[in-house]
Amino acid sequence: MTIRRIHAGELALGLSLPWDVHGEAGGLLAKVGHVIRSEHQIELLLARGMIADASDDERRPGTEAPSALRMLNRATSGLALVLPAIVAGQVVAQDQLAPLAQLVEEAVTLDADVALACILHNQGAGDFAVRHSVDTAVIATMLARALKLDDAALRSVVLAALSMNVGMLARHAHFQHKADPLDAQERAYIRAHPQAGVDLLRAAGVTDPAWLQAVLQHHENVDGSGYPLGATGAEIGVGARLIMLADRYCARVSRRSYRKPLLPNVALREMLMAEKATLDAPLASLLVRELGIYPIGTFVKLLNGEIGVVTRKGLSAATPHVQSLIGPRGARLDVPLRRDTRVDLHAIREVLSAEQAGLQFRPDQLWGRSARV
Repeated sequence: MTIRRIHAGELALGLSLPWDVHGEAGGLLAKVGHVIRSEHQIELLLARGMIADASDDERRPGTEAPSALRMLNRATSGLALVLPAIVAGQVVAQDQLAPLAQLVEEAVTLDADVALACILHNQGAGDFAVRHSVDTAVIATMLARALKLDDAALRSVVLAALSMNVGMLARHAHFQHKADPLDAQERAYIRAHPQAGVDLLRAAGVTDPAWLQAVLQHHENVDGSGYPLGATGAEIGVGARLIMLADRYCARVSRRSYRKPLLPNVALREMLMAEKATLDAPLASLLVRELGIYPIGTFVKLLNGEIGVVTRKGLSAATPHVQSLIGPRGARLDVPLRRDTRVDLHAIREVLSAEQAGLQFRPDQLWGRSARV
């Protein structure tokens, strides 16, 4: 156990302290469980606070501190084994997918901001076909909770997100690396994959109608232009609508072999503008409220010239909290600086790609222990 200062990413408005905080002379500044109510408190704790860090002990078997990133990586590695087993006809779906869905739900509960950051900054964690399903499940979980779906309905949505593409698993890598337009046979294969997925899940023992409906309908559009059934409006279940939104966003911000990912704000704008007629408008608005105009993990440049990463949601969708890693003159900062973008000087000037930002960092440097590998 070591005594250290608090990292800026470990504090945010509304969060409760996971440890006692002492001053340099040993006096107690704040007790564990204290809820941070102001920026002034954060500044005080960062300037004067010291904590006892048990990170060395946490690395021992059986004593790991909870990590949302680690939970999602476990879900990804587990799904990489379960989905091929379903395709092979093994009756494993319900028993082996349920623990993976629980991992996703627990990761979002532990730290939703870290779970969202993983979509942009953990893309090397597994094969795209599997990792994309986990990413989609993260956002679907957040949306389902925002709608206050009951536990059973929430679990059906998460399970459907994890298994939505099992019907095209055999050729998913082919489509991931294909830059040329699809031919007629490939288009037919893709349009058939929702029904193929339902057939595989039924053969694997899935009987939950909400789960199966969401897999079948996750490419349907409210205007009837989707597939495989051309369902419209209320014919499409809420689970499918949530997964469709999450699926489209995650696909756009993911790096492909043949194209760069879209900037997160551009991905949202493209969905809401170019595809407006195909979306459930209230749920699309909910997606923006949950992600913000600048989703967690977005690289940004501030008006004062600093470059950093959006690390927490703010009081509005347009004013998130940022941690700056590069100063106004282009030099790397020794310690990340927490910025409230409601302040004029720290307002967001523009969104940057990873290449433009040129930043390398460990997730736990910005988000603390819940982002440890």
